[in-house]
Amino acid sequence: MLWLRTILFTILVPGTELVLLPLVVVYLGLGPRIEPGPARYAGLVPLLAGLFMILRGFAAFVRRGRGTPAIYDPPRELVVAGLYRYVRNPQYVGVVLVIVGQALLTGMVVLFGYAALMAVGYHLFVRYYEEPTLGRLFGEPYARYREAVPRWLPRRSRRTGRCTGPGHAF
Repeated sequence: MLWLRTILFTILVPGTELVLLPLVVVYLGLGPRIEPGPARYAGLVPLLAGLFMILRGFAAFVRRGRGTPAIYDPPRELVVAGLYRYVRNPQYVGVVLVIVGQALLTGMVVLFGYAALMAVGYHLFVRYYEEPTLGRLFGEPYARYREAVPRWLPRRSRRTGRCTGPGHAF
């Protein structure tokens, strides 16, 4: 049942944000375009990376969190595994990456603005709603998680130069 609710949420919310709105922008030809030529195919990298992050995050919420990505049906358990070892909000990062990839592929400048708008919106949502809510819901484990894992960008280890997670802090 969690998978079904997650699929429904995916169609409605990310489907609108990542498919419907960009299609409208491209179809209507809103705003100026850039023509990067074959370099536009570099947009596949952030697009595919973003899709991977979103889908892995959704799966972690269902499998480990026993909930969905929907705000009205959130995980019942704190999810700190998988991509959540590196950043606290991989799904939001994934959405922004997908939109940047679409902007590069289509050359639609307005999609870069849309990606920036989404990034700012997610930051405000996370900072002023999600983090306080998760703090009340999960208490000390979430406080330790917040301390150990950055909000948006993974930390690099000074020793190895590789991205690191919180280790065995949880």
